[in-house]
This record gives sequence, C-alpha cells and structure tokens, in this order.
Amino acid sequence: MTRVVSDPAVLEGYARDASGLRFVPDALARPESAEEVVEIMRETAAAGTAITPAGAQTSTTGASLALRGLLLSLRAMDRVLDIDPVRRTARVEPGLLLGALNRQVAGEGLFFAPDPTSDETCSVGGAVACNASGPRTLRYGATRAHVRALTVVLADGSTREFRRPQVEKNTVGYAPTHDLVDWFVGSEGTLGVVVATELALLPRPARETGLGIPFPAFTDAVAFVCDARGSHAIAPRCLEYFDAEAFRIARGGGHGAAPTDWGTDGQVMVYAEDCSDGELAIDAWIELAERHGAIDADVRVFEGESAIREARRLRHAVPAGMHERTAPFLAHGGRRISTDWAVPLARVEEAILLADGFALEAGFAPAVTYGHLGNGHPHQNWVARDPAEVKALEGVVERTLKAVIAMGGTVAAEHGIGKLKARWLGLQANASQVALMRAAKREFDPAGRMAPGNILA
Repeated sequence: MTRVVSDPAVLEGYARDASGLRFVPDALARPESAEEVVEIMRETAAAGTAITPAGAQTSTTGASLALRGLLLSLRAMDRVLDIDPVRRTARVEPGLLLGALNRQVAGEGLFFAPDPTSDETCSVGGAVACNASGPRTLRYGATRAHVRALTVVLADGSTREFRRPQVEKNTVGYAPTHDLVDWFVGSEGTLGVVVATELALLPRPARETGLGIPFPAFTDAVAFVCDARGSHAIAPRCLEYFDAEAFRIARGGGHGAAPTDWGTDGQVMVYAEDCSDGELAIDAWIELAERHGAIDADVRVFEGESAIREARRLRHAVPAGMHERTAPFLAHGGRRISTDWAVPLARVEEAILLADGFALEAGFAPAVTYGHLGNGHPHQNWVARDPAEVKALEGVVERTLKAVIAMGGTVAAEHGIGKLKARWLGLQANASQVALMRAAKREFDPAGRMAPGNILA
C-alpha cells in the first residue's frame, strides 16, 4: 500500500486532536495526490480495513481520530489547484489551511468568508467535513454555502464529481436528492474522501472595523446583541460574546494586543465587526451600546486588516487558554468539556442561565462562556480533571442539550457530531431522520468502513 506507516512513535503523533480523546491508529497513510488516495481506498476495500480521513486534526469532537484501522492524513495535499478571479472561485486540495488559502487569493482582491478561529491550523478538508463556521457566520453563513463542487473518492476507490445544480427550479423527486454536495459537506468522512473542493470567494471589503465593547453584566450584553441584530442603523458582520472569565483570558493572552488597562474583573465584552457599504456608523454603534449600559469610555476600535488580526488573536486566546488549563489533566483521564449548542437568539439568555444552573447543581462553577452570541450560539467550556469529573460534566451538558432542544435549538452548531456527541444525535434527530442517514451511509459505504464512530455510532 502507498505510504503506509506503522511505527508506534509516528502513530502516536496522530492519536490526539483538540477533543482531548486519544486513539492510536493501527496504521497511517499520508498520500500526496488524489491518485494515491484512490490506490489506498482500493487496497483497503479489498482488505476490509476501516479508514478515517483527517486533516489538521483540530476537531473538538474526535472526528479526526481513528477508532480502528487506517488513519488517512491528507495534510500533504495542500495545493491551490486553480484560482478563477472572474468566476470568483478557487479549486483546492483538502490539506490546504484556510489562512494560507486567504493569503493566496488576497492578490486577486478576494477572500474565503467562513472564518473558524483556528484558520491558521484548520484545513479546507476539515472545514468541509464539519461544515465549519466562525464569527463572521452572522453575515456570510457556514462553509456549506460557499462550496460549489467536490471531487470525492468513495469507499470502493471510485472517484465521483458532485457539482451544485445551476438551475433555479427543480421538482424531480425528493428534495434531499437534488444536491448531493450537501450530503458530503458535514459528513465527517463517513461517506468518502474529499480530494478537491471548488470554493466560492467574495470581494475583500474596502474597510474592516472591529469594536470591543465592555458591559457591566451578561444581561446588558445580551440585550445589546439582540438589538444590534435587528438594527437598521448598523450592519454587524459578527457579534461575539466574552463572559467575565473569557474577557480576562483574552486580555492576558492576546499576544500583546490587549491593552493592559482595558476592562476590569467582572466586566463582560462584546466584539463586533461592521460591514457597512458606506461610511462606518461609529456613532450609531456607540449610541446603541450606551443604551444598554456599555462602558463607553473603554470601547476599543480595531481599524484595518492588521488591527482586525490582533482582535482575532484575542478571540483565539480563549480556547487556547482553556486548552492550556486542561493539558496537565489529560494524562489522568481529564479533558476539556466543551459545547457548541445553539438556540433561537431570543432564548439564548435563558439557555445560558439554565446551563450555569445545571453546573452549580452538579457542584461545578459555571462554564467559561464565549463565542457567537449573535447567532444564539455560545461556546461553554469546563476543565474536567479526572474521569469522574468528565462523567459529571457530561451529565451537565446532556441536561443542557435537552433544554436546548426543547427551545428549538441544536446540539451541535458548528463542530459536528464526531465521536463525542454521537450519543446525543437522537436528542435532535428522530428515528426517520436517523434511518435516512443510515441509508445514505449504506449507499456510499456499504461495508461501513469509513470513519467508524463518527455521527452514527
């Protein structure tokens, strides 16, 4: 078989992702071309070997880890195959990092809109596999909306091209069969291996402006975010929330970007970006923030591409800081417990307060809460120090998810299901929906070899 490694020391380097789980694969393949992927898929099909595709392994759900069989690392397939500035598309390999993609298309005045916080470590293949999103999803939507076509190697080694229909109307059969691109975006490697993706690009904004707005309390920040979503005077591109602890982590971990005199303990913060076509409505932003009790003297403005990058480092400092806090406990069976549920925006305050209450009832402090409040989609993180705390905190998460579903929400808004959340799929998907997923799985992977444990445990 092409490029197969079984050295235990090498395999150990592919045994963890950002989930905190550890599964050492039985073997590792590192193809450098689509042709090599075809060869590997044919050989594993003949041998009946399970195979799990992986990119940069930044998954928070264990999706990029191999429970058994071969781990197919696509990191070496990192080329831009074509950029078409007229059609505003780029055709790329799955191992290309999102940050690298945006640097390459910047010269054409274009950018790829989905913006996971980990864009310098997140691959295109991983973003497609999990339908990744990020802060600017508020304006641009998740990865799915920006995928035009896929080249996929199926479990038997055959290659298929899937392209979105160009027609504006279609009444042929059941709607879910109209566009098979959507079957693969978010499928977490369970249906096939994406070896090339055609992505839609957007013109780069003429101006980028961010605002860091401190508030005295959580309820003030939520009210501001809700009003900002409905305002006609401003045009938010993202509305990110930092609770008091997340704000403290960001101020201390922003690579020198955070002013040392910014904010105080107990304050929360909303980070917003404006995408107005005309003149920036700073006055309108400040007026709205003041109406909700913002600490207006402490509002920070991030003007221009360089300053925006610094602001994004503040955001990245929070999950990075939580990883650092968790690292000492991994060897003892502990790990970071994280959620990415979402609810309708009108109920996000209620949902967060319920989750905090469930944690307190279980004997834990409320989560460190941050993220995409403008989408009704916060992240909640705890540090579990040992297996007993893992079990207890997962109980807190399950209680929260049941409440979230009752509010019309989702158990997974952007990180996918993977292995960690497969147990909760049935909270949201009814028996008919799960049966349809299993039917799609049988159609493309009849032997059930692709990414065992992901989504359909």
